[in-house]
Amino acid sequence: MIDEETKITTGGCFCGAVQYEVEGPLRGIVNCHCTQCAKLNGNFGAHSKALKSKITIVKDEGLSWYKISDIARRGFCRKCGSGLFWDHIEQNALGIIAGSLDRPVDLKTLGHIFVKDKADFYEITDDLQQFKGSSNGELEGDYL
Repeated sequence: MIDEETKITTGGCFCGAVQYEVEGPLRGIVNCHCTQCAKLNGNFGAHSKALKSKITIVKDEGLSWYKISDIARRGFCRKCGSGLFWDHIEQNALGIIAGSLDRPVDLKTLGHIFVKDKADFYEITDDLQQFKGSSNGELEGDYL
């Protein structure tokens, strides 16, 4: 049986210039339907999350940060453009773009946030929790 506290999950960008490891548990996936995620991902953003203290950048030949507000920034690879992280600088956890995780990840989708901003070209058809804005920590495993 895998010990969730010592398990190592790996991930990185498309070109391999940025690689990271996460020690311990990851939060399940939250689908964010905000306008920023749509602009950055072409649709909604699927995000996991882990404590910042448990994330190690093991290869950094391209990690850049883009400040998107006074309290948040996005981490991406400046070589290939892959989105990697979403950082609320006042929180002790870092959002991880789910597609950047190496598979298999064995994570389940927990719910949907910012559905009031959802694009009109798709529907949410599952029975998972939906929030008009932020979940404000109501989803399992959220670190606030």
